[in-house]
Amino acid sequence: MTDMEKTGRRSQAWFGAAGRGGMVYRSWMRSQGFGHEVFDGRPVIGIATSASELAPCNVHLTEVAEAVKRGVWQAGGFPLLFPTMATGETLMRPTAMLYRNLMAMEVEELIRANPLDGVVLLSGCDKTTPAMLMGAASVDLPTVMVTGGPMLNGKYRGQDVGSGTHVWKFEEDLKTGRMTPEECFFAEGCMARSHGHCMTMGTASTMACLAEALGMQLPGSAAWPAVDMRRMETAQAAGQRVVRMVEEELRPSRILTREAFEDAIRVNAAIGGSTNAIIHLTALAGRVGVDLGPEDFDELARAVPTLVNLMPSGRYLMEDFCYAGGLPAVQAELLRGGLLHGERITVTGRRVAEDVADAERVNPDVITGLDAPFQPAGTGTAVLRGNLCPDGAVLKQSAASPHLLTHRGPARVFDSPEAYHAVADDPDLDVDENTVLVIRNAGPRGYPGMPEVANVPLPTRLLKAGVTDMVRICDGRMSGTGYGTVVLHVAPEAAVGGPLALVRDGDPIVLDVPHRTLRLDVPDAELQRRREEWRAPEPRYTGGYTWLYTAHVEQADRGADFDFLRGSRGHDVPRDSH
Repeated sequence: MTDMEKTGRRSQAWFGAAGRGGMVYRSWMRSQGFGHEVFDGRPVIGIATSASELAPCNVHLTEVAEAVKRGVWQAGGFPLLFPTMATGETLMRPTAMLYRNLMAMEVEELIRANPLDGVVLLSGCDKTTPAMLMGAASVDLPTVMVTGGPMLNGKYRGQDVGSGTHVWKFEEDLKTGRMTPEECFFAEGCMARSHGHCMTMGTASTMACLAEALGMQLPGSAAWPAVDMRRMETAQAAGQRVVRMVEEELRPSRILTREAFEDAIRVNAAIGGSTNAIIHLTALAGRVGVDLGPEDFDELARAVPTLVNLMPSGRYLMEDFCYAGGLPAVQAELLRGGLLHGERITVTGRRVAEDVADAERVNPDVITGLDAPFQPAGTGTAVLRGNLCPDGAVLKQSAASPHLLTHRGPARVFDSPEAYHAVADDPDLDVDENTVLVIRNAGPRGYPGMPEVANVPLPTRLLKAGVTDMVRICDGRMSGTGYGTVVLHVAPEAAVGGPLALVRDGDPIVLDVPHRTLRLDVPDAELQRRREEWRAPEPRYTGGYTWLYTAHVEQADRGADFDFLRGSRGHDVPRDSH
């Protein structure tokens, strides 16, 4: 028996094979200039990169991959780079969320089909991180995530500006005449002045932090700016670490436990994270058999105050967060308050408590303490129930207006985001500050893909009158960089006959966030009559990926994953055709 056959590594089913099969695998790899010694049984590490010029947040990951390669070589592994699709929210239509599940499928199948013993995942924009984690979790090979890091702080006229968050602010300024088109054109170039993902606590930053909180990313690595060379250091360290993980057989199934998800939910509350985290964590939990539902996000977060003062809920940006101590400082504070599971294991092979033992809060204005938090406990994301959302809806309290958290007003219904945008600038639009804007057919099946359209801009007439917020209700999502009193993820969605489909103009809607309710104040008999009249929309797609998506996507409360992708399918070596 050869040394290659003795190792028992998964990759040796390819590179350690005898006869024609092994000859084919090794000889074609040697055409790239690899010497015969790389086939000696050392761990083969796949580096999955979502680098793409069509996903600006991810474009620099090619450089990050080189740092990972160095680490793998240093630790005695054999690194092999492979591309994946990139789901960049900034360009993709109708929404990158439509393609999250497709990317997860691709990542899963690429890992399983190739001679890999371990994987490093390189992600950037907000959908790439959960998609890669979902795919890797379903294969369950030793895995480390390396996110690409946030951009440097935006700078405009002496003030910090946040990508995404200031898009909404500048739009309002433009509509009300406080900013000229020329000034707005100049300002847009000030928001994104380096490689990296959004530097607010939007979904990209949130999911990077939660990958670290789950234990799938090295401690402290989520917050380093994309252009800080310590981003490359942590990538190199990830390459070294994944080789050791192969030797230790440390797989995602040992890391992504129920306790890990509970910690991620509490961390999301502490950092003022995006509501989109609920969708992505729920989908990821479904891949590893952890039962996670909407109530978990409310109940587990209620006792957690917001500790991080970042846009869109606060003042600072990710660069400030990094230099103030980053996520380890937040975790250390939560551990001090007994709010995390300090004994669970991470990709380091150590316990969480060990990973963050030396963390400190360098700037208490950016990362506050439990004794004087940025926002008190109970102000995180609220999960609502009621006859308008029997399977749940969510609202980010820290980004909402306090005076609207208890509200009753008449509905003004729009059957699509486009229908609203067509009249939003109409000076005669029949709405006032008490109106509840209802945007429907923006859910997983209805749009399709559940786009980030829920935080529609306020009617121009009301903006000019000084109105700064209104209650908005939608079965879609909103960007994690957005703000406002917006009810999201209404389930079931209108397109499948959820109660949102039954709302009519003028119907009273009652929002009571303190009591976690959202109610349509219409008699049950009338709602039943409307339900009997309702007809499902005709299918818009009869083939292709979008047909597959609409046929198999689950509702928001289930994470909008495909019904046939829940669970893990393992990493058994596929049959050899040679």
